Amino acid sequence: MAITSEATTLWFGSLFEGHGTTSLDTSDAAEFPVDWKARSEGEAGKTNPEELLGAAHSACYSMAFSNALTEHGTAPESLQVTAAVTFEPGKGITGSHLLVSAKVPGLDDAAFQALAEDAKKNCPVSQALAGIPITLEASLA
Repeated sequence: MAITSEATTLWFGSLFEGHGTTSLDTSDAAEFPVDWKARSEGEAGKTNPEELLGAAHSACYSMAFSNALTEHGTAPESLQVTAAVTFEPGKGITGSHLLVSAKVPGLDDAAFQALAEDAKKNCPVSQALAGIPITLEASLA
């Protein structure tokens, strides 16, 4: 069964002077203010498409890696995954870097690295981002 998730952005004004809000409609979990300054320079209290994409990538990768570890017989105690998505005005989204710290009892580093790479390749959000470089830095805690 397919599940469709929805978010809506309401925008007012031009790109550079305008502003808007992005709402997570399906979950009704949050509404975020957005504007060009937050996207191109960073601005406290406001988000941007890349931060939201990073949230999606880190959550998806966490699920994919947890599943890969569990199928390997070494379920994780914990995973901390940060996805740093880079945006360059005039170029667009230029990459996503996954930073992973994991507590996985009974797993050596070589197997850990192989499973981390496999999860990166098979994570559905990674697959959706196939047009940009995705890098991975994973370590056992």
